[in-house]
Amino acid sequence: MAERTAKRRLPDPNAPSDGRVPPHNLDAERGLVASILIDGGDTLQACLQERLMPEHFFSPAHQDIFRAAVALSQRNVGIDEITLAEELRVQGRLESAGGVPYVNELSSLVATSANARHWLTIVREKFYLRQLIATSVATVEKAHGHAEGIDRLLEEVEQAFFRISESRIAESVQPVDKPIGEAMDLVERIIRDRNSAQGIPTGFPELDALTFGFQPGQMIVVAARPGMGKTSIALNFIEAAIFPRRAGARPARTLLFSLEMPARELALRLLCSRARVNLTKLRSAHPDAQMQRDLAEAALEYKGRPLLIDDNGGQNILEIRAKCRRAHSREPLDLIVIDYIQLINGLDPSLPREQQIAEVSRSIKAMAKEFSVPVIALAQLNRKSEDEGRPPRMSDLRESGSIEQDADIVMLIAKASSADRKALEGDAETPTEGGMFLRDLIVAKNRNGPTNDVKLYFNAGLTRFEVPARDHPHAP
Repeated sequence: MAERTAKRRLPDPNAPSDGRVPPHNLDAERGLVASILIDGGDTLQACLQERLMPEHFFSPAHQDIFRAAVALSQRNVGIDEITLAEELRVQGRLESAGGVPYVNELSSLVATSANARHWLTIVREKFYLRQLIATSVATVEKAHGHAEGIDRLLEEVEQAFFRISESRIAESVQPVDKPIGEAMDLVERIIRDRNSAQGIPTGFPELDALTFGFQPGQMIVVAARPGMGKTSIALNFIEAAIFPRRAGARPARTLLFSLEMPARELALRLLCSRARVNLTKLRSAHPDAQMQRDLAEAALEYKGRPLLIDDNGGQNILEIRAKCRRAHSREPLDLIVIDYIQLINGLDPSLPREQQIAEVSRSIKAMAKEFSVPVIALAQLNRKSEDEGRPPRMSDLRESGSIEQDADIVMLIAKASSADRKALEGDAETPTEGGMFLRDLIVAKNRNGPTNDVKLYFNAGLTRFEVPARDHPHAP
């Protein structure tokens, strides 16, 4: 990339024009290079993905620092104040970069790299403004003194501005051969696995028949009112992903973000659900010997399974995305689960909450495409369906209508319809003899397939959903 840039070098973007200082933002540059120092390489990878070059920085010191950081990264050397200062010294640029004091100052300049993407955007925009100014000035000079035909001058000018546009836009155009080949691979899997999920299985045969499993790049939203079992069904999906039933299928490497529940509580739920031990009885009474054996066996089954849990609350979407990128770079992820959307902090607290959630929703969909994995995002519904005594709709999603637009699949958990409840004794929600509640899993949106309602039982004691016994005699 550097060689191609050198061959078609544009006029110096930092050169002053008519005595004015070219556009730049030193604060954004400092924030960006500081983020490269403190976050273990995530910011640098984001810069490289955006094809950021040393010349994008206005400050020569920041150019030197970025160049040294890239050199360290290429040699798989960790980036910190000591390694960066040493690399600058080896390159003979330590003093021009501000010396060791400035490098140390950068490491304490910002507390988090959460805004690194925003700073990166500013740095790039200022660079392209400088390019436009320099190219425009050169065009004026050529126009005043041109001695050749106007067609040749226009061609040169067009090429100069096209190069700016070309370098600004990341390459995403690809020959049709690749997506056609991927589509044929999918056709072969559909034919081969006609009666099973082609993506990550959900654990529920009827739901698999509707969705064909969770597919790479999909954003799947599961929404419900509090207490309806959002987290429980998400843990069911995770269990089905990391304990695949299909012969020869490998466990899906899964990353779970729990913004509300601590990891140990989630782990307890996973164990009780897998061991079929009633969580309420476990808490209220001393577990008997059988319970202990079942839990110990479940713990052994989970040992070594590719499940990662992040229970840090109060995160924003940039922090979540950076953690996904870091985990994905170590070993590719297969599934990401977020519990839940409305607990993700907005990047700009001054914006209305609906706009903040809309930004989060767009970022979640972008994550699914970036990592080519399904992302399951749980969400809260507002009270409107309860107040109006009707099943929930996608329009009941709290704080943002953009969630239903961005999602590929939207599932709503609702109490069973009145007709189904009457069959279980009256209109009030009544548990079965086994303590299970009938639920409707409403597939309200399915971009690549049909929509329908899936009847499930919610076993509150085991914190899991199960298919009705007439369809599947054993719990999933």
